[in-house]
Amino acid sequence: MSQQQPERPQGQQPQADPIKYGEVFPQVTGELARETVAPRDAAMMQTAENLVIGQTQKGGPAAVMQSVATYNERAGFVGHGDISRVPAEQGVSVTETDTTGRRIVTESVGGQVVGEYFTPAPVGTTTPAGTLTSGALTIGEALEAAALTAGEKPVAKSDAAAIQVAEMRATGLRETQPGGVAAEAQAAADLNAWTPWESEETSLGEVVSDATARLPRDKAVTREDAEGVAAAEMRNSPSMGTHPSGVSASVAAAARLNQSRQA
Repeated sequence: MSQQQPERPQGQQPQADPIKYGEVFPQVTGELARETVAPRDAAMMQTAENLVIGQTQKGGPAAVMQSVATYNERAGFVGHGDISRVPAEQGVSVTETDTTGRRIVTESVGGQVVGEYFTPAPVGTTTPAGTLTSGALTIGEALEAAALTAGEKPVAKSDAAAIQVAEMRATGLRETQPGGVAAEAQAAADLNAWTPWESEETSLGEVVSDATARLPRDKAVTREDAEGVAAAEMRNSPSMGTHPSGVSASVAAAARLNQSRQA
């Protein structure tokens, strides 16, 4: 299923109403069809697409939503940080079903399908917790990479949540390790929330730069790990998004690289 990005005829005044989901995705019904496409809706879908297929699908739902949301924002119908009620309450999702030699990717908003298409099937990369695959990037290494890409970023609640999930997936344990990376990240996020001066805030680089050495167990990063880390970061972010070069972005990049090396 492909969607045409909406275009407004040049020389005409913008329409009096914002562009709604039902105008760009005719298959959706009910409340969603009547809701305005907002910037944070599009950002959530872009993040979901990047996690599952490694990029924003050209002409896909995320690209269409971004185009429409940009128009709605420029026309003054929505603000840059706005999100529509259905996506906020029911979320967006990108799922895949593997078939022989290819996979079906299905994208939904509030449980309603807005796009479906085929892509080549990936080679599975799941490994047991605590094990490493030769040449594969580990969760600890992905966390350390975040120290390089977003090391100056003050640790926020969303970062701490992402690091906590990353640590649990690396160790195979269901609890935060006392004195570990996740515990330090949570303490830093709590302290930063009360620190009046940004220069005094604890940075992400200070917390994860030596993650590999501090994890009692480590494992190769898989797509499932990346999805879990990103979901934690999104749930705990005021914008319901992820930092473009932060923890989940680094874990997702490592998972894609691991997958490509095994293809």
